[in-house]
Amino acid sequence: MELLFDSVLFDPATNSISMTAAGFLTCTAASIGLGLSIAIVYMASNKNYRKGFLITVALMPCIVQTVIMIVNGNLGTGIAVMGAFSLVRFRSIPGKAQEILTIFLAMAVGLATGMGYLGIALLFVVITCGVNLVLSFSPFGGRDEKNNRMLKITVPEDLNYTDAFDDIWKEYTTKASLSSVRTSHMGSLYKLEYLVTLKDIAKEKDMIDALRTRNGNLEIVCGHSKTDSELL
Repeated sequence: MELLFDSVLFDPATNSISMTAAGFLTCTAASIGLGLSIAIVYMASNKNYRKGFLITVALMPCIVQTVIMIVNGNLGTGIAVMGAFSLVRFRSIPGKAQEILTIFLAMAVGLATGMGYLGIALLFVVITCGVNLVLSFSPFGGRDEKNNRMLKITVPEDLNYTDAFDDIWKEYTTKASLSSVRTSHMGSLYKLEYLVTLKDIAKEKDMIDALRTRNGNLEIVCGHSKTDSELL
């Protein structure tokens, strides 16, 4: 069991970690294999993924591993490389939480393989990806959003929209909140945007009909509520 956590780069003759061609190729093969595994798990747990991101995740452990091997034992070079990598963050767009998690996972694997700890890297990927899949396909942290709607209601300027629809919300929704207001047609119309949760989906049309009688039969748009982009 202890051999599983030993570094493949460890040289018993010198009692230290040493670089060899065979060790480098072994670590590189492990990095690519584990990177591909992480990318496959990301595809399985996310419906919307980009090919470029998957390629990045697959190759990142190999890149980090090579950097760690090159700067091994050189503190000044390590600090310089770390500073260079930190600049990449300010040149990229914000990523989703799941993408940031996957990138950090790939980097951690690269750090482990760069030191030759292939057993630790493999065990870490199996545990992390396993937990990720379980949580992704379980109800953990999920919310039932099938009853959520985004309502865009156009009202005339003489209608006090503050409490104009309170009785309708009370009858057809469990929650209703005004998210935005903007004027239209030189201020003669107001366009209101509400986020509501319906009590009964089957009565959605009845609610819209009730709103039409209140806003003078002006335009009403009803659709699924906007989802957060989960940016970090």
